Formats: sequence, structure tokens, C-alpha cells
Amino acid sequence: MIDANSNGRFHRLQSLSIVGGFLDGLAIEFADGLNCLIGHRGTGKTTVLEFVRYALDEFPSGEDGQACRRRVEALVRSNLGDGRIRLAIETKEGLRYIVDRTASGEPMVLTQDEQPTDVRISSTGLFSADIFSQNEIENIADSPQSQLELIDRFAADGIADVNRRLAAVRTRIEANAGAIATHSQQCDGLADEVATLQFVEAQIASLAAGQADQTSDEVNLAQDHRARRGREVQAIEESRELIGKYGDWLGESQGQFGQRVRAMFDPSLFDGPNGEMMVRIHGRLEALGCELDRLFSKAAAAVESGAEEVGELAETLLDTHRQQELAFRDLITRHDQARGAATERAELEKKRNDLLAKGRRKADLERKLAELYREREALSGQLSALWGERFALRRRVAEWVNAGATSPVRVRIEQCGDRSAYQQALAGWLKGFVGQYNPAARKIADYVPPRDLARMVREGRSDDLLEQAELGESQVPKVMEALGRLEVQLQLETIELADLPRIELLEGSEWRNSLELSTGQKCTTILPILLLESDSPLLVDQPEDNLDNRYIFETVVQAIHRVKKNRQIILNTHNPNIPVLGEASAVYVLTSNGERSSLVNHGSVDDCKAEIINLLEGGKEAFVRRKDRYNY
Repeated sequence: MIDANSNGRFHRLQSLSIVGGFLDGLAIEFADGLNCLIGHRGTGKTTVLEFVRYALDEFPSGEDGQACRRRVEALVRSNLGDGRIRLAIETKEGLRYIVDRTASGEPMVLTQDEQPTDVRISSTGLFSADIFSQNEIENIADSPQSQLELIDRFAADGIADVNRRLAAVRTRIEANAGAIATHSQQCDGLADEVATLQFVEAQIASLAAGQADQTSDEVNLAQDHRARRGREVQAIEESRELIGKYGDWLGESQGQFGQRVRAMFDPSLFDGPNGEMMVRIHGRLEALGCELDRLFSKAAAAVESGAEEVGELAETLLDTHRQQELAFRDLITRHDQARGAATERAELEKKRNDLLAKGRRKADLERKLAELYREREALSGQLSALWGERFALRRRVAEWVNAGATSPVRVRIEQCGDRSAYQQALAGWLKGFVGQYNPAARKIADYVPPRDLARMVREGRSDDLLEQAELGESQVPKVMEALGRLEVQLQLETIELADLPRIELLEGSEWRNSLELSTGQKCTTILPILLLESDSPLLVDQPEDNLDNRYIFETVVQAIHRVKKNRQIILNTHNPNIPVLGEASAVYVLTSNGERSSLVNHGSVDDCKAEIINLLEGGKEAFVRRKDRYNY
């Protein structure tokens, strides 16, 4: 958090040790404040930094993050081999852990006395580090997504909390969309059939009217009762079907849990080094299976008992029906003129009863759909509120950066300003419906927010779409057709417009977007932001790349002095100004024989003065000759 260091505590790396591979035997005890790794190229400085990243599983998101992960994993495989990384860390709350990782395994988090835990570092927010490889600072300046991630680092706890809640809402929205799609499909399947109910009832009414003059009220009433008996039989059949489904499910469930448990446990597991524990786990699962079977059996007995009772009652009713049907036939026999119409009416009544049942099913589906859409509206509101909450955090960070940056840089955030994902989604939906779908998608994305667009399409407001999106008249009907599909509507209503960051550098009197700057200017724009206070350790590989020495002294060194009391900094560097003028707490000197790297010296600047002069100043003679040349 941007105010986390008010209590004087921050995350820190305590030590790194490597067994195996190019860095075999390397052991580094990190200090608070500024740590500098120096050495010739090829001595393993970059590998040290990337091993820390790999141990913590600390990678950017998105495509850039996947590329970074692949690159680091390849470096680990070639430089660690079958070895092992151990990284000791301390959280800002004072909790200490050891992160243990190999090239082929996931990170394991151990207690200080090396006992395994179920703690996960990367996914819990328990500990974080800001790690930047060579050229990654420049890449941040070129990528709005990376800039957003950089901003989020300074409000990591709050952003992580919002993102967790967003993920939970998104999961519910996806489940909601699936249910809506299923219910809508079923409802549409019934709609055409149920629509014929009015015609069937009209036919029945016409028959009844035609018979009114030829038959008595007694016949008409008997025919109504016969139709009702048909609906009673239908209700009984539906209830028996429901009972049967539950009975089948309970019968199939019995014994299933135990069978699956037995399939999971190979007998050889019980003879291994953890055999006793595996026996106990297996025994508990077997006991759980027996308990479930007992409950299933009890439920099945209840269903069977209920089925028998309903069956007896239904048989009594059907006996009554048979008596009533016999009486009906006797009545019809006495009325010659009603015989022909009775058969036709019986068929129509049977059809009507079937349609009424489907109508009830359709009404039930419509009620469920209405509930699902109300739930979706509430979830959409939660999404919007969470997006707003996250934007507020980012805006606070931007204001804090603008107030604290030592160089003329400025950060601005436009809420919902990044419409690229929205435009891409629109293009995909319009393809195959609209000829020039990319320009149409761009116009719609520029002028009509997603939820407004969904409402326009749902309500058939083509004129509004024509006016607001400035589309051609011939395009609008095709756009409405393409976006009117249910699956598109469900996605459109909840698509996210990402916040759009803008990091700028002041040149003269003009603020220039980092996307437009030269390589050196990009670094001078981003680096001062990285060097602000934070809970997280900052690790950068050669921050001096593309920067002149004056900038390093006036900006980088001054920023280091300002934050190193409240933030751990670890830098790989070839520039002497950083460790010397930055007054490094610890310098680590690496060397290599081509096959293995080693730590040949470490300590304060004074302890490593000879190596700093030889490696970073070009040697004592070069240093003295420059001094003489400058006449100092």
C-alpha cells in the first residue's frame, strides 16, 4: 500500500543460497537498504535476480508475463539443472519463511526450522517483490497494461482484495449466463407448441357451441369432467416420473463413493514410507462412503415408501376414473347426436392437457429467467462498484506518485479509457454479419459504452445506434442482428472497459506520453516511479542502461537515499555512482571461471573498494588519469 511504510515495516529478502548448477555454493545475506551486485558480464548477476523471481513465482500478467515466464524458466533449466534455490524472506508483519524451489517443481514454503507449510506466497499477497529484468523498464513505458500493473503495485493489498472479489462475482456471472442460456433454450423450445393452445381451446369451444343445441347440459358437464380426469392422470404421471428420477439417482449413488475411493488408492501406497498415514486416510474415506451409503439407503427407502403410498392413492383415483369413464360412455350412448363429437373432443382435450402442462413448464422457466435476470442485474451492479473501487485506489496512487516523484513525471488514469478489448470483442461478434466489421467495431467502441449498447439492441433502438455510432444505414440492421444473439448479449452486458493509464514526461513546457518518447526518455520516465517507497523489495537488473551519469547522480542516487531506509533495494549494476554515491549497505562481487560463478568478496563500499575501482571505474590508473585530466 502507498501508506504501508508508516509503521516502519516492509517486506525483505534475507538470504539466497544455491545448490547445483552455474551458481552452485553461492550464498548471499542481503542487507536492508541498498544492495549492489557487481562483476564482469557473464558472472551470474542476472541469474541471481531471475532465480529470486523464479523462487517467488513473481511474473507479470498477460502475454508479456507468459513470455517472461518462458524466458526465466529456460534460464533456470540451463543454469540450475537438478539443483535447488532457497530464498529466506521476512514479511512486513515480521513473519519469516524459506522458499524452496527446483527447476522441475513448484515453490515450497518452509518455516524457519525448515518444516513444510501450506502457505502460498504468490497467490495470497503474503509477500511480494518488484523485479525488473533488463529492458523491462523500457517495456513498461511502451505498454499501458504494464503501466497499470506498475501502478497497482503501490496499492497491492487493496487491488488484490478488489480483484479477489471481482473474480468471485465473475464466477457467479458465468454460472448465471449458463443458466440463462439453458432456460432460454428450453423456453424457446416450448414457445411454439404452447402458442397453439389458444387454437385448440377455440376448437373445443366451437365443438361445445355446436353441440349446445343438440345435447343437454348434462353431456357438456360430463365432457368437462372427462377433460379434468385427463389432467389428473397427467399430474399423477408427472409426480411418478419425479419420484422415479430421485429413486434412480439414489440407487445409482449408493456404493459410488466407495468405488471411486478404492480406484484412487493403489494397494502399494499402503506399504510406502507414508503407508500408515495413507491407511488412515483411506480408512476415513471408506467410513465416509459407508455413512453416505447409509444416508442414501435411508433416503431411497423414504422415496420408495412415498412412491408406494402415492401409487395406492393413484390406483384408488384411477378406479374412480374407470367408473366415471364407464358412466360417461353410457351417457354418450344415450345421446346419438353427441357420439361423433365426443371422440373429436376427447382428442382435443388430451392435446389441450398436454399443452397446459407445457405451458406450466414454460411459465416456470420464465419465472426462473426473470429471477436470473434480476440476479444478473445485481451482479452487474457489483461489477461496476468494484471497478469504481479499484479505479479510486489507482487514482490515489497516481496522485501520490505525482506528489512524490523527484523528476518531472506525471501519472494520470482515465476510468474505463481502454476500449481495445471491447473493440476486439465487437469485431469478433460482427464478423460474418457486417462487411466492414473492423471500422464498424471501432466506431461503436468509441461512442457507445457496452451496457448502453446492450440496452439499445435489447430494446430494438436502431435509430439511437445509427445516430450515436455514426454507422451507415445499411449496417445498423446487420449490427442489431449480430449483437442480438443471446450469447453476445450476455457477454456484452458485463464486458470490462479497462482503466487507461498515461505516464508522461515534462519536456520544456509540454507533457509527453511515454509511448512517444525515446528509449532513454522512457527509462527516465519510469525509473523514478519504481524508486518510490513501497512495502516490496525492488530488484532491477542494470537500471543505468540508457541513462546518462548526470541523471543517475541527480535522480537515481537521490531517490535511493530517500527510500532506502524504508525499502530494500537490490540492483545489478556496472555504474560506480550507484553503490558509491548511493552508499550501498552491501556490495557483492561475483566472478566466473566460465563454468561456475562464485562470490569473491562482499561487504560495505569500503570493503569492496578495490573491486569497485577495477570493475566499475576501469581500474585505479583509469580513475586517476580521469581525475588528472579533469584537473580535480
